Amino acid sequence: MLNIVLMLVEKKERVIMGIDPGTAIMGYGVILEKGSKIELVNMGIVRMDHLDDHFLKLQRIFEKTIALIDEYQPDVLAIEAPFYGKNIQVMLKLGRAQGIAMAAALSRNISVTEYAPRKIKQSITGKGTASKEQVAAMLQRLLNFKETPEFLDATDGLAVAVCHSFQRINTVGTGKSYSGWDAFVKDNKKRVK
Repeated sequence: MLNIVLMLVEKKERVIMGIDPGTAIMGYGVILEKGSKIELVNMGIVRMDHLDDHFLKLQRIFEKTIALIDEYQPDVLAIEAPFYGKNIQVMLKLGRAQGIAMAAALSRNISVTEYAPRKIKQSITGKGTASKEQVAAMLQRLLNFKETPEFLDATDGLAVAVCHSFQRINTVGTGKSYSGWDAFVKDNKKRVK
């Protein structure tokens, strides 16, 4: 039992995979977290816009997610939740794409965490209404890469992974997370002047 505890304490690195699900293009990003530092491992896209059959797209999402998991061996998969739009058919298709990517991770015993698009943008840029371009520019600064991906879906996937890392970094030592400043202040009156 002591060996297991020591192994958990010693492991200060983890690989986080982020996915921005889509039925035309799925973006992904992989980072290596070392304590409070993060490094870019890879990012990219999976194209499905050439496929007409929705079920073939779902099959490609599943197979590619499994291949990425097998290649990068992530400790966790963070995924963007579908946003609520007016077109229920688009929402349904995005929900299926997300579910398939989640099922792929779960089939490999990888834990899954879901983040709302607004939460992801807020954690990367400080603004929940930031544009894809603003998110990409901030990630370039944070992770020190120059190349701009052909599709912003790649940086969207990367943003999900970085968002997940930031959640852990912000709660290390406290064991608690907060929904906003009001909740933090209420719980920490002695620390706030």
